[in-house]
Amino acid sequence: MTVMSAREKLIVALDVSSAEAGLRLAKQLRGHAGMFKVGLENFAAEGPVLPRFLVATGEKVFLDLKLHDIRNTVRAAARAAAQLGVKMFNVHSSGGRKMMKAALQGAVEGSQSRQDRVRPRVLAVTVLTSLTEEALHELGISGSAEEVVVRLARLAREAGLDGVVASAQEITAIRRALGPDFLIVTPGIRPANAAGDDQARIATPGAAIRAGADYLVVGRPITGAADPAAAADAIVAEMDRAFVTS
Repeated sequence: MTVMSAREKLIVALDVSSAEAGLRLAKQLRGHAGMFKVGLENFAAEGPVLPRFLVATGEKVFLDLKLHDIRNTVRAAARAAAQLGVKMFNVHSSGGRKMMKAALQGAVEGSQSRQDRVRPRVLAVTVLTSLTEEALHELGISGSAEEVVVRLARLAREAGLDGVVASAQEITAIRRALGPDFLIVTPGIRPANAAGDDQARIATPGAAIRAGADYLVVGRPITGAADPAAAADAIVAEMDRAFVTS
């Protein structure tokens, strides 16, 4: 099995409103990150312009739309995502096992129309990193955040998905329940001196790597920096140090 470098494990979130701004950041960060995340803000503003261009220029893309709808709609959206050539996309695990299976089926169908026929990895969002346990209880969801995340991660694996999006605080529990081969993508990453913004369950890059995250998603600490490439390099360096000590 190929061992990924720290840089390859870094996903930079291009959470900007225009494709032009996203492309400008991607150009600055080329070679400093392994993948770029395109989310709802940009997709709502510009459609698939940014992910399509990034894929065409050889970049890896995580399409972060958190699909959550009836099965036929999710299957069709997943098919379209796969046709774009993205490496990953996600759905909400709370849509249920059948919806997640439909997403996987759509991903398989969409990849067949591409020359490389490579299916994107399909991930399940467990509990948003902005949610506290109090917020979960307000929603009528019983159990601690960790218990809820593990329960949803098990459901995602039963549906055949490749992994989950989960905070660093739940990584150890997911690994214990589902083993080393289940993919964990971790947002809510903040360097020690960075503000948490609207994230509630956060961790430093080093802590997330030591816990066992496969990929880290970092946005504002990089894209909002005076020198985004230098900020990305600093995070990669912290990840590298964590590999040595883990």
